[in-house]
Amino acid sequence: MSDSPRETDLYLPVKGFLEDQGYVVKAEIGAADVVAVRGAEPPVVVELKLGFSLALFHQCIARLKVVDEVYMAVARQPGKRFHKALKDNTALARRLGLGLITVRLKDGLVEVHCDPGPYNPRKSRKRETALLREFARRQGDPNDGGQTRAGLVTAYRQDALKIAVYLFEVGASKGADVARETGVPAATRMMRDDHYGWFEKVEKGVYGLTPVGAEAVSVSGRVLGT
Repeated sequence: MSDSPRETDLYLPVKGFLEDQGYVVKAEIGAADVVAVRGAEPPVVVELKLGFSLALFHQCIARLKVVDEVYMAVARQPGKRFHKALKDNTALARRLGLGLITVRLKDGLVEVHCDPGPYNPRKSRKRETALLREFARRQGDPNDGGQTRAGLVTAYRQDALKIAVYLFEVGASKGADVARETGVPAATRMMRDDHYGWFEKVEKGVYGLTPVGAEAVSVSGRVLGT
């Protein structure tokens, strides 16, 4: 006989949890896994699943056509992978107006991670400002939407390429001269930080181009129109 967990293993812990709060709980009412009613309050629906899936979210959204209070209940797992999935799916549940419950099957512990309700996120003005700053600094549209971070052309990379092209054409130069001629105010800091391995310090305040930087110019010069 298999000892593998089943969705039905979540029912009794969830039922007990809701009954402790004064609900009358019944399983498999219509299309819902669990329905709970407390006095004259609107009913609460809970859908039981062993793990997160797109189908579970679709199922819960469908239940919102019938009742306002819908929870998804999933079996809690150990480990960082589940912890991240829980964090991400809690955020998604909030956005969709759903509640999220986990059940630890080994001892029946029930935890509520979010309750159903309107989604009203607090906007991050700092992130919005950074987004608009990057948009304004980016020259042209050198990337394909949806590509991975590898090979992504950012405004920072475009500025670094301007510096590299200047050094390629002029040779080792003072940071102040590079900043003035390229229009990149942070040129000295960028050469000093050397994020891409393109620059090397020749003497105090003077920087040149490494072989890696020269290769970047030859490969990426087209992006800058050189």
